[in-house]
Amino acid sequence: MIYDVIIAGNGPAGLSAAIYAARAGLSMVVLSNNPVDGGQIATTYEVDNYPGLPAIGGADLGMEFRAHADRLGVVFETAWIKGIEDQGRTKILHTDKGDYEGRAVVLALGAEHRRLGCPGESELAGMGVSYCATCDGAFCRNKDVAVVGGGDVALEDAIFLSRFAKQVFLIHRRDALRGAKVLQDKVRSNEKITILYDTVVDEVVGNFKVEKLRIRNVKTNEEGELPVSGVFMAVGIQPCTAELSGLPETDDAGYLIASENCETSIPGIFAAGDIRTKQLRQVITAAADGANAITSVERYLNAQ
Repeated sequence: MIYDVIIAGNGPAGLSAAIYAARAGLSMVVLSNNPVDGGQIATTYEVDNYPGLPAIGGADLGMEFRAHADRLGVVFETAWIKGIEDQGRTKILHTDKGDYEGRAVVLALGAEHRRLGCPGESELAGMGVSYCATCDGAFCRNKDVAVVGGGDVALEDAIFLSRFAKQVFLIHRRDALRGAKVLQDKVRSNEKITILYDTVVDEVVGNFKVEKLRIRNVKTNEEGELPVSGVFMAVGIQPCTAELSGLPETDDAGYLIASENCETSIPGIFAAGDIRTKQLRQVITAAADGANAITSVERYLNAQ
């Protein structure tokens, strides 16, 4: 079968695209290797900046998006996407479940948590090293934990973890936090959160579980040890493009270069959500991308 459009990804951008494609009467399939809908928001404790739905749980918002698509009869299939092939009038998505062919493709595969890259991180992943505070925070009840990062996610994680942990150490390599002021104010006023500025983690140490961090002040080079039972990495995200072949043009960081109408360097291939170059990566901008991408798909198909 040749679909009008194949949508790769089931986060806010992919689900929004699916909703708009269904309403436009386009034949389509949504492919994703993640059985949980919502992308990154599925592991977010609370989303407070999506208009009309203040303080909604991230998983709940993802389920609402999926339920909307289901009501419109959208077809979802689980498949690990390996690459894309441009054949001119059609595009082929190569997956572990076989090939899918469509006249247009919307790539909405999102982004994933960036690794810190220090010794012990990979070895102790899942044994105290976590990238999802909302997933694993409850395991740190009444324990000392650390959060690495200084942006919105790191501040949100520190605040969330303070509900469970005995003490939260927020480790940031710079001398000032980068997150929203309202979050900074909450962190600074929280007696259970201690901020360690100008500090990096050189090693995660533990025997089958995290026991301590080796840390270093980047200005004085003073080294020390921080006993903790868990460390939550919140040092940014990276696009899910590294293992895919045949992609349109990307920037140096691997994000697909696309305009506001989601067009990429290959006609008929569109990029939506966190996977593309853009100023702001939030649920609302991802959902808007999904709508824009399908509008561009319709325009493209009508011109064929």
